[in-house]
Amino acid sequence: MAQRSGYDPGVPCWVDLSSTDVGGSARFYSEIFGWQAEMVDDPAAGGYGMFTYEGKKVAGVGPVMGEGMPSSWNTYMATDDITALAERIKNAGGTVVMEPMQVFEEGSMTVFRAPDGSHAAAWQAANHHGAELVNEPVSFCWNELITRDPAAAERFYSEVFGWRPELLEMGGVKYTEWHAGEPAIAGMMEMASDYPPDTPSFWMTYFAVDDLGATTAAAERLGAQVLVRAMDAPPGPFSMLIDPQGAVFSAIQLNEPE
Repeated sequence: MAQRSGYDPGVPCWVDLSSTDVGGSARFYSEIFGWQAEMVDDPAAGGYGMFTYEGKKVAGVGPVMGEGMPSSWNTYMATDDITALAERIKNAGGTVVMEPMQVFEEGSMTVFRAPDGSHAAAWQAANHHGAELVNEPVSFCWNELITRDPAAAERFYSEVFGWRPELLEMGGVKYTEWHAGEPAIAGMMEMASDYPPDTPSFWMTYFAVDDLGATTAAAERLGAQVLVRAMDAPPGPFSMLIDPQGAVFSAIQLNEPE
């Protein structure tokens, strides 16, 4: 298993789910991924908890931040100086939605909106370093920006995190890999025209699975909507789904290394 105890600055280190129904989300992901939901026993945590797998933290879950907000998966980038990062976000034309704040003794976080409309977060670790299991079945393995403005996103994320974009073409589709050294740490593609016109730019979380067909079928039985079913991609076939609470995510069956 790809166990982790820390992340370099700029690397996606954590994902969490903001849900309109935390209990329903806990049941759904426990069924399809075998996760356990462990809620923080402190009213100050606001109903936040951890998803674990075999004792390893894989993701977070909590209620949506405000009435009327939709369920969504959120991507966090690691940083070693969250105050300086917030200043870079502002200087690069982004908006700091949540100013840097300490989260108990675990670390500090900020939430921001990029000029392309995408929202993401950053995390400076103290005791909680992020996901303890990645790139293995039932853990997150990829984070992908689906954007309405690739040029604005490229300028912003390069300036704020020091990422280097590498443009690829896959099956006639332009795809950007983000690098913070080697190998690639995230991706980006322009939002397709078949998305609803009011869909903002967003970060997609991909979770690795052993059996894509079985996972997709189980999600569907539990009330998920399948947007893309078993589409081939260079890393392996993937499905894009909307969970019963309305959050979009992808499941991917990674190809075996040659």
